[in-house]
Amino acid sequence: MDMMGVVWLGMPVWIWLAFLLAVLAILAFDLGVMHRDAHEIGVAESLKMSALYIGLGLAWAAVVYGIYGHYPNAGAMDPKMAAAATSDERAWTAVTLYMTGYLVEKTLAMDNVFIISLIFSYFAVPREYQHRVLFWGILGVIVLRAIMIGLGAALVMEFVWIMYVFGVILLLTGVKMLLMVDHKPDIGNNPVLRLMRKHLRVTDDLHGQAFTVRLAHPQTGKMELYATPLLLCLILVEIADLVFAIDSVPAIFAITPDPFIVYTSNIFAILGLRALYFALAAVVHRFHYLKYALAMVLIFIGAKIFLGDWLFDGKVPASISLGVTGGLLAGGVLFSLWKTRRATGA
Repeated sequence: MDMMGVVWLGMPVWIWLAFLLAVLAILAFDLGVMHRDAHEIGVAESLKMSALYIGLGLAWAAVVYGIYGHYPNAGAMDPKMAAAATSDERAWTAVTLYMTGYLVEKTLAMDNVFIISLIFSYFAVPREYQHRVLFWGILGVIVLRAIMIGLGAALVMEFVWIMYVFGVILLLTGVKMLLMVDHKPDIGNNPVLRLMRKHLRVTDDLHGQAFTVRLAHPQTGKMELYATPLLLCLILVEIADLVFAIDSVPAIFAITPDPFIVYTSNIFAILGLRALYFALAAVVHRFHYLKYALAMVLIFIGAKIFLGDWLFDGKVPASISLGVTGGLLAGGVLFSLWKTRRATGA
């Protein structure tokens, strides 16, 4: 029991475990109850699922308020929370940082929908099997993000200058995104896909929802284990998220170095986006100009690391970060809908 009270990365171990158990319970309910049988997820069901996950993500903000208002040492790794005069101020600052991180991560992840839809299209994965790929993909995300965020937190604690490295990464990524808005990845020439096809036995056709299947070898007749295209699809989705995380993890650390807020905002944002994928995939073309807003958000977050030292004594107020980020993203969404209104007759 004493171990449960041990503080790890600024938060008691039992709170970390409670969060992970809550996420696993949500996923178990998703796969075991809501999607026990494979079926095509329509836009209406996708929106209902997304509303549920967004509600959970917003409800977690109340939990964040309670945690950071109750534990006096919570938030010590973030200068804005550490400078709070009262527990109530610290708690509200934590909520603002969480909401900023949640908004940034969720919107940045929307750009990943385009890549995932290209992967599904390349492998001709039926819609009724796509949820299974995304579900198992989120389990990989939970582990990969934990590793990357843990490493990032260790670097931030050990090397103060690493935040400037994150800032440069975000500035370069934002500029690159602006220059490559219309770039379409070539899935067929992906080096990882070519490597897998060279070294793995892969079936030509899907075998239901199976990731692997035993088939007779065409030469020996022996039963051998084969990977299905669905497994290749899952691996590429995981790699796409890993590449995406290289940009998104520095973005959230630039908002707050607090690992608990970084990790929880990441996971809740991705859980909700996975549910919304089936609605977004059908209308992703209507959000073309959102990519420009995303690029500007990355540039702003990267720049504020340097501007904070010059203009705000090292601590850009959380309210300013949330306001600017929300304004840029809202502008990108509204401008996209306005520019593409003729496509739907709106």
